[in-house]
Amino acid sequence: MAGTDIRNYAVVTAAYWGFTLTDGALRMLVLLHFHALGYTPFELATLFVLYEFMGMVTNLLGGWIGSRFGLKLTLYLGLSLQVAALLALSALDPAWPKGLSVAYVLIVQGVSGVAKDFSKMSSKSAVKLVVADDAHGTLFKWVAMLTGSKNALKGVGFFLGGFLLATMGFASALWLMAACLAAILAAAAVLLPTDMGVAKAKTKFSEIMSKSPAINRLAAARVFLFGARDVWFVVGLPVYLHGVLGWSFTAVGTFMAAWVIGYGFVQGLAPSLTKRSSDGRTTEIKAAQFWVFALVIVTACIAGALHAGWPPAMTLIVGLGVFGFVFAVNSAVHSYLILALTTADQVALNVGFYYMANAAGRLGGTVFSGLAYQWGGITGCLAVAAGMLVIAAIFTLALGFASKTEQGLGAR
Repeated sequence: MAGTDIRNYAVVTAAYWGFTLTDGALRMLVLLHFHALGYTPFELATLFVLYEFMGMVTNLLGGWIGSRFGLKLTLYLGLSLQVAALLALSALDPAWPKGLSVAYVLIVQGVSGVAKDFSKMSSKSAVKLVVADDAHGTLFKWVAMLTGSKNALKGVGFFLGGFLLATMGFASALWLMAACLAAILAAAAVLLPTDMGVAKAKTKFSEIMSKSPAINRLAAARVFLFGARDVWFVVGLPVYLHGVLGWSFTAVGTFMAAWVIGYGFVQGLAPSLTKRSSDGRTTEIKAAQFWVFALVIVTACIAGALHAGWPPAMTLIVGLGVFGFVFAVNSAVHSYLILALTTADQVALNVGFYYMANAAGRLGGTVFSGLAYQWGGITGCLAVAAGMLVIAAIFTLALGFASKTEQGLGAR
């Protein structure tokens, strides 16, 4: 593992950490600001639709761009676009008609979605470039460390967004975040080499879709796994905490932050909770299957407890704490498997495809979060989440068969 590679990875990771803080803060700023203006749950959900949709497009195209032109370019694009989005959103005028405000925020959030997934794809792909192909344990630890720290920082960003909205106001908070991110962008532009992550063989644009059955099934499971999280997390939970339980903006931001920080901490511990196999796949796929079925049970129990009339605040705090633990291990194992199932030369392409599926799940979860909340409140959101997780479990079971088949063909 060359010192230069480690330095490059450290720079990419630090830049991604900075981006993650602003991304979490921006999500909470927009959600709480427009909820205070009287937007309905479904209207709040629509503000994030283009953000998630553009994440799908960006991951698909970003994998090809990173493979062909290098990860520095994709990271640079991600940071630049986020600075532009923050500044553009600060120009929003409260006096504008609601329709114009929604359209404007929708477009700006779309730009932020592009920024997020360019940055994420760059950072996740960089891990594969600094770990030897046969060092499965090291790869798992590094992926878990990156994913866990990213989510912990996103949780800090949620708190930061609620705090800045309460203390500085909407526009001033956005200006401060844009200035900090611009400084990170300048440092990354100077320190990173231009050829980082460029594939040896030029990838044709027609090759952006994965041809691996195992990766396709892992991606399909990811769609429903993250849809199940965001169907209650994006709109339903924060609106319920503020609008029904009467929590303040800072309290909502603090709870969401604590949940994501804890979630990120558990992700960092995931390698110690998962048995290793010599091929880096067999027991890890079994772990993914075990944890997703556990998540189905946990989610159904929370929804059932709320439906039965258990104290809602305590049920959500305890229940979603358990959900976060189990979900975090699921997510960490998934993040490892996508790198274990791909080669270093095609890492940007396959990681881009995989996180396109991740964005598709978030898009579906975002839309259904508003709809499910208006249909059945927070209990309805969790019931829909349980259904999505059953589908994720089916695809995770199919992943085991696909992986065995591919390994068998590779051995011939």
